[in-house]
Amino acid sequence: MTALGRGGIGAGPLGFGAAALGNLYTEVTEEAAHEAVAAAWEAGIRYFDTAPHYGLGLSERRLGAALRGRPRASYTLSTKVGRLLEPVGTDDGTGDGTGGRTGDDLAAGFAVPATHRRVWDFSADGVRRSLEASLDRLGLDRVDVVYLHDPDDHAEQAFREGYPALEKLRSEGVVGAIGAGMNQSAMLTRFVRDTDVDVVLCAGRHTLLDHSALADLLPAALERGVPVVVGGVFNSGLLADPGPGATYDYARAPRPLLDRALRIKETAAAHGITLRAAALSYCAAHPAVAGVLVGARSAAEVRDCAEQFAVPVPAAFWQELREAGLLPREEPS
Repeated sequence: MTALGRGGIGAGPLGFGAAALGNLYTEVTEEAAHEAVAAAWEAGIRYFDTAPHYGLGLSERRLGAALRGRPRASYTLSTKVGRLLEPVGTDDGTGDGTGGRTGDDLAAGFAVPATHRRVWDFSADGVRRSLEASLDRLGLDRVDVVYLHDPDDHAEQAFREGYPALEKLRSEGVVGAIGAGMNQSAMLTRFVRDTDVDVVLCAGRHTLLDHSALADLLPAALERGVPVVVGGVFNSGLLADPGPGATYDYARAPRPLLDRALRIKETAAAHGITLRAAALSYCAAHPAVAGVLVGARSAAEVRDCAEQFAVPVPAAFWQELREAGLLPREEPS
């Protein structure tokens, strides 16, 4: 168990990313969502991550419901701030906030009704309001970790207002650990070097296909002793099942990246392992990495990830990838 904060908050090497519970891409039934969380628990997973962004709050509601009844001290839960959810339309008597209009959230990647709109807000007030709303959806009185979520285009406000607000919440004991979660490594490196974050969540930038975090974030985190949680280990799908229609960073995978993934898959098969096992092992191997998050929409996917995570990956496989130019030669084993 790796510590993520000052209060003994821990996370195991494998965590559950709950974006899929918010109907990422396609609908997930209530039963399947509950079964996925139950399967994660049975597999020994005790770190769960969610966000208001995921399905306009659906992920938080489902995750909170699925964990209800579990001993609160026995798991670590993180959510995020930076996007407030505001109802759209006017009340038409249904109470759903749509004003009688129909529509969906697929433009943002989630198969849910567009009952709310996301409003960027990294102000101190916005951070507190977001956390209060998340606690309400989760049905909890506290979360363990809070991340500033995707402040890419809001750096000034995030550093000047949002981050100090998180520091205050931490000092008040409202949250145990604070950090930032992003799909880039450069600004996360700034958080590591210039603030007192406990942990950062880096999605998609430390994978078998994207090694950009090796140049800045991971060395800085190792130097400063800030643990890194790695998300997006499959680059949103391509490294789980490379083939026609596979997604990379939530869009159709470019052909060169698909070809690269297929080459790595063939090499993995020659060494008696799967591409999924290799992708999980690669992300977890760096000494700065505290754990990896896997997203799953079913109990079967959770069990598969847990099984693949436990597969030993032979050193000869990594060496062959380096010799083929598919991995940086300086990459630590």
